[in-house]
Amino acid sequence: MADAPGPDAPVAVELEGVTKRYAETTAVDDVSLAVREGEFFTLVGPSGCGKTTTLRLVAGFEEPTAGVVRFRGTDVTGVPPEDRDVGVVFQNYALFPHMSVGENIAYGLKFADPPGGVSDERRVRELLELVDLEGMQDREPDQLSGGQQQRVAIARALAPGPSVLLLDEPMSALDAQLRERLRVQVKAIQRELGITTIYVTHDQEEALAISDRVAVMREGRPDQVGPPREIYRRPETPFVASFVGDNNVFDGEIADLRSTSDGAVATVRVGAETLEVAADDRSLSVGDRLTFCVRPERFVIGSEENALTATVASAEFLGETTRVHLEWQERELLVRTRDPLSGEVTVGFDPADAHVVDDS
Repeated sequence: MADAPGPDAPVAVELEGVTKRYAETTAVDDVSLAVREGEFFTLVGPSGCGKTTTLRLVAGFEEPTAGVVRFRGTDVTGVPPEDRDVGVVFQNYALFPHMSVGENIAYGLKFADPPGGVSDERRVRELLELVDLEGMQDREPDQLSGGQQQRVAIARALAPGPSVLLLDEPMSALDAQLRERLRVQVKAIQRELGITTIYVTHDQEEALAISDRVAVMREGRPDQVGPPREIYRRPETPFVASFVGDNNVFDGEIADLRSTSDGAVATVRVGAETLEVAADDRSLSVGDRLTFCVRPERFVIGSEENALTATVASAEFLGETTRVHLEWQERELLVRTRDPLSGEVTVGFDPADAHVVDDS
């Protein structure tokens, strides 16, 4: 099984200054991205952010208005999809209902020979084993579950041994439990083959769970690109902070700055309260506006540090934790806790658990 590629891995897919316009609408806006060889790279974002259009530009189903698409350093802009050495899995799987499972997979070999010089029949058997569907080659698609159909679609895309696998929201029609199981399988298949994979989803949890790196898309371009932990723990913009997972985003004016052995600390006036925030090595001045975020799990019940008094509005029991909605200064705060809360509560956070974001 292949390891996640490091930062020095060669670039498999590159977009340089890619723009796609439809009449007066700009779907993709001057995007430059580099996907490493063997990487699981995910485009995530809300509807209309340009993630699917970006995938279609990589596949060759769309031609950019401006910019260049390269595969392993070769310009493939304008090259048709069938000549790009890509496998594509669509949102609706697009299986042929009149063909058996084996015939659907073999259709992926209609325009290309199997890798390694093996027969079509052997390639189909290998792929059925890879996607854990041995013995099902004679079944019809309507005899399969949604998850099994998805795996057939992946096997068909992999049949000719493409250098790049593209998946466009392949799990969006499945229930939550099945999605969780299948994303583990998809990641395992990708790792076993070591195939460069670009994945599109609107599900932030899914993106964080399966990716080597994530591009968070907004209004046709990536707001931030990085490993999942970095995206979650150190969001660079208010949009990324609020879109990826639950978060509490604050905005205020710096009232004081001081240095400590651990670095700079800013005292920020937020409404009627003052809160202390680790300011890293940023160039800040008293009177500047500062935007920062605190994840719900970083709040401590009853803390005297950055203490906020709030009222419980509602709570959602999630099994391992409870997500509590608090009312504070006419806004909502989200807190995760093991124990239920009610009435008026005091919550606080360590200044080091507040992350400053760029609101320029």
